[in-house]
Amino acid sequence: MIFDLIKQRRSIFPPQYIDKPIPKETLEKILEAANWAPTHKKTEPWRFKVLTGDKKQELGIFLSNKYEETDPNPKQIKIKKLQFNPSNSGAVIAICMQRDPKESLPEWEEIASVAMAVQNMWLCCTELGIGCYWSSPGLIKYMDEFFNLNDGEQCLGFFYMGHYEGDVEPSGRTPITEKVEWLD
Repeated sequence: MIFDLIKQRRSIFPPQYIDKPIPKETLEKILEAANWAPTHKKTEPWRFKVLTGDKKQELGIFLSNKYEETDPNPKQIKIKKLQFNPSNSGAVIAICMQRDPKESLPEWEEIASVAMAVQNMWLCCTELGIGCYWSSPGLIKYMDEFFNLNDGEQCLGFFYMGHYEGDVEPSGRTPITEKVEWLD
């Protein structure tokens, strides 16, 4: 049932991933789910760049080098994390948004559509037993130096994915009643 799947969705991080590849067919299925997200004025602003194999390591090297170049006091632990997260993942999907060239709707609506596409991917991963999480480091503003981005396209983050073993820690929420005001 969809409600159970929504409640089971969790962030599962690269240190939890095991060395097991994610087949291309599975990645395609997850991306197809993203393609069915709501989109105002049918702009379909989501764009994805799927990194597997050596490209994951290249991303890690780029991120760690850019961090060292731009931070006046780089920390070794962060350098290692920036390299580790992509390389330990089964796949990394760069989450991008292609702005409507006519700007026929507010940018936030296109970002919201991309976020809904990512939620669809996340729910598919949950159903398939694949761990994932969306990371949006400050370094995404430099991704035009790594990817060939089109005019009006920007990177919003990375969707790290990987198989994992063991139980996922349950999560909780404050009751919805504390977040809703009913107006009659």
